[in-house]
Formats: sequence, structure tokens, C-alpha cells
Amino acid sequence: MAKRWIIAPESPEAPDAARSWGVTPLVAQLLINRGLSTSAAARQFLTPKLTDLHAPELLPGAVGAAQRISDAIRDRRRIVLYGDYDVDGTTGVAILWHVLHRAGADVSTYVPHRIEEGYGLNLASVERLIEGGAKMIITIDCGITAVDVAKAIRRAGVSLIITDHHTPAEDIPDADAIVHPTVGGAYPNESLCGAGVAFKLAWAIAQRLGGTSRVAPEFRDLLVEMLPLAALGTIADVVPLTGENRIIARHGLGALPGTGLPGLRALIEVAGLTGERVSSYDVGFKLAPRINAAGRMGHADLAVELLTNATPERASEITMYLDEHNRARQATERKIVKEARERVDAEGLAGDARRAIVLASKGWHAGVIGIVAARIVERYHRPTILIALENGEGQGSGRSIRNFDLHAALVTSGKFLTSFGGHAMAAGLRIAEGNVDAFTEAFVATANNRITHEDLVPKIRLDAEISLSALSLQVVESVSALGPFGSGNPKPKLATGWLELAEEPRLVGRDSAHLSARFREGSVQIKSIGFGLGDQIEALKNHRRCRVAFEPIINEWNGRKTVEMQVLDMKFPD
Repeated sequence: MAKRWIIAPESPEAPDAARSWGVTPLVAQLLINRGLSTSAAARQFLTPKLTDLHAPELLPGAVGAAQRISDAIRDRRRIVLYGDYDVDGTTGVAILWHVLHRAGADVSTYVPHRIEEGYGLNLASVERLIEGGAKMIITIDCGITAVDVAKAIRRAGVSLIITDHHTPAEDIPDADAIVHPTVGGAYPNESLCGAGVAFKLAWAIAQRLGGTSRVAPEFRDLLVEMLPLAALGTIADVVPLTGENRIIARHGLGALPGTGLPGLRALIEVAGLTGERVSSYDVGFKLAPRINAAGRMGHADLAVELLTNATPERASEITMYLDEHNRARQATERKIVKEARERVDAEGLAGDARRAIVLASKGWHAGVIGIVAARIVERYHRPTILIALENGEGQGSGRSIRNFDLHAALVTSGKFLTSFGGHAMAAGLRIAEGNVDAFTEAFVATANNRITHEDLVPKIRLDAEISLSALSLQVVESVSALGPFGSGNPKPKLATGWLELAEEPRLVGRDSAHLSARFREGSVQIKSIGFGLGDQIEALKNHRRCRVAFEPIINEWNGRKTVEMQVLDMKFPD
């Protein structure tokens, strides 16, 4: 499907802003595009400081939760940290475990099995924890919709602290304390992720243990050591990397290569990042998938062990195991992607009359269908829900597109679902196999009513048009310094004018799926790579000229740095 280019207009304020802020005109344009129009906002973005983090007492429920947890530590009550199985949940569990362990708490962890127990508080699992002596249960990255399970915990006389960031339902669970950016008050950063909430609560606990807002040096150093875990959760959960989230991600990534946690060191080593600066890309495509592999292909308690009490030797064993699981996950993912795409094409499920895709199949692995759903959205640009069927039940995962609230759409079809949860862009669900067809038609009907034809047109939002001669190493390095990139702070995307082929393009990579080309504009040449664009090689050969939408990248080889383009799209002469 042809993509529409939306190039941001050149700001007349950019030249003056560049001089005032001490940046290049392109960086000034990028900052203005991101809504940073004042010198103070630009400087805060360019040099985020830990001192700009919001005080933990501003987070609703944090002070009360910290007091109750401190009391439980003092009274030697057994505390169980009950977390979600994804990166956000496991890193959040690890953050609280390290702080409580340092405080001398009787603390253990529990993470449900993704397939057997599902997301969130599981009643049977909670009952086993209580039978085992749990006196306080603290949820991490889950629990805000667990009304019935919360009642059972309270009836058993066990304290319940809920820490979460997901969208609450109409009914709020009965708990001793709820720590949530939007429940019980308004926090300045409503997009704080689960690990971020855990970090703020850990900070509040450290304050409470010291009896003052100033954290004792021992706990202050420990909290700084927890920043890489908070950064992993923040980036992996795809929350906006702006404001406080940007501070956590920036400082956490900066501290990651020198981390003292054996599990993180082993994870960095197996991912081949030893001695390198770790970027948000590395987290998203190298570190987070390995952590997630534990929950997707096995049990996430391995990831929690890795990030909590694993010795260096045990950490090495776990990361090698996770690496194997991640390779298995990749193979399974490729297989399901192929099957799903074949069904969409063969059954005509991506036509204008069906503005959403729902697919269900037996034999699909429930642990990877969320990733596959994202791949299907990338290809067909419409909301997608995939459902793995087994023993008459289905576990589904969905991903959405801009302007379509997935969670709100599931509400309209909720009568067909056993349970569901999530947010505007991603959600999970459970469904009886017999309801799949009715749910599919209801969900597609909702999408047909709410999604316009314009919404279905994939768009590339580009920050500026630039000549190749302006892409100096200094300029591209200044652009790279705007990271970490992700939701809310997308990697800068640029457009060229008309370029000519400098040499014959060629296909590279697995199955010759990628396009390698060298372009020329006047006397300047630049090498480029287009991942997944191998099918455009004949059009490029035939036209010999094109405009390129791209991300500027720096290639380093044998100590030499060169500027290259990562091609996102090409437009040829009519």
C-alpha cells in the first residue's frame, strides 16, 4: 500500500532558536516539531536531570503504601510481590525486591504463567500464596481491574497493595492502598509505566524507612542502581519517552553498560552489547525480547530470578537459556506471521468492507500472537486481533492503529468475551471458542463504523526535507543525541529531494529481503539500506531516480564513522 508522506513545514523560528539554544538548525526544527518552543523546554529536553523527577509523594497512594509496607517489614510479615510476566512487570518486581531485600524484609516474588494463569491476579494462585503464609501481596503492573480477587484477599485477612498503570474499570478494587498515576488523584506523569510506578514506590519506601524526605545514602545509591531496570520497563512498555519518562530512560540507559547487577551484565553480554552504549533500539530488539522470551515460551519467573538474586554463574545459565527461547520464539513468530498473512490474502480480510482483522487458529502459540498482531498491522494497516485456540478456549492479543481505541472497541463487543484488558493501542482477551465468530463480526462492525478510509492510509510523518550535502557527521551525531527514541519522541525521519542511482542496487540479507543502494545528489553520494524493501528493486532499477524517506544513521567500521540512510520508503517519478 502506497504511503502518504507528511512533511512538517519549515519553522521560521528554527534559525533563531538554533542560535539561542546552541544547536544546529535541523535539531532546532526537530525540537520545535516535538512541541518544544521555549529555551527552557529545549534545554530540559537536551539535558534531562534526575533532580527533575517528580517527588514520589505526588504519586497517588504512594505515601500510604510506603507506610504499610514499612510496617510489614518491621513486623516481619511475609510479603509477596505479584508481577506481570512482561518486561515492565518483571523489572518492576525486581526494583521493589531489591529495595525490600535491602531493608531486611521477608519478601518473595510470584509471576503467573502467561498461558496457564493468564494476565493479572489469578484467584487460585493467590489462594496458594496465602496458604503458604503470605501476609501482604503487592501487585506490580497489574491488579487495577481485579475486583473479585481483591475481595478474596481481603476476606482472608491479607493486606493488598495494588501498583498499576493500566486503564481502571468502573469498579475499583478494595485494597489497603492503590498506587496508580490516575486513580485517587492526578500525577503529573499519567503515562508512567508499571516499572516507573514501582520505582516511585521504592523511593517512597526508602524515604519512609529513613523517616525523612532525604533518602539515606545506602538506599539512594540502590535507587540509582535500579534506574536501568526502570528504563528497560519504560522503553519496553512503549510509553511516551517525554518528560519524566525521558529522564528515567536517558539516565537508565546511560548506567546500563556499567550496571552492577549480575543479571543485567549477563543479559548485555549474551546480546553482544558489552562495552557499547546501549540505545532504546537495543532495548527493544535485543534485551527486552530475551527477557520476554521467558514468559512467552516458558515461565517468567526465570526473568525475575535473573533480575533479582541470581549469582553471576546462575545469571549466565539463565541468559543462555533465554537466548535459546528467544530463537525459538523468533521461529514460531515467523511461522505464524506466514500463516496469518496467507489467510488474510486468501480470504480477502483486508478489503475496504472489513476495516479490522480477527484471526483465530488452533496450534498458534499464545505467547507470541501479540508480536504477530503487530506485524500484521504493519503490513495491512488496520487493527488486528489474533486468537490462539486450545481446548475450547481462546487467548487473544490485539494491536491497533492511530485514531482507533482498541480497548474502547472491545468494550462494545465485551458480551462475547470472557475477559479483556489493555489500552488504546494494545489489548489482551480471553474468549470461548464458540464465541469467536460472533465476536469477529461485532468487532469488525465496530471498526467499520469508527475507522475512516483516511485512517486506513498508512502515513509517514517526516520532520524535514534535507539535501545530502547537509547530512554531515556532526549534524547526524547531533540528531542522534536527541535519543532515547520511542513513543512520544520518535526517531527523526527525513525526506530527500530527487536522487539518482550512483550504482546498481542489490538485494541482501535473509531471503534477499533487504535493498542496498547508493544514491547521488550532485557530487555527494550516500549508501543506504532498506529493510524489507527488496520487492522495490525492479521499480528502482527502472526509474533510476527517486525521493527517499529515511532515518539518518551512523555506520562505524574499523574506527571510521560514515553517514548512511535507512530507507523507509521511496517515491518514483509519475
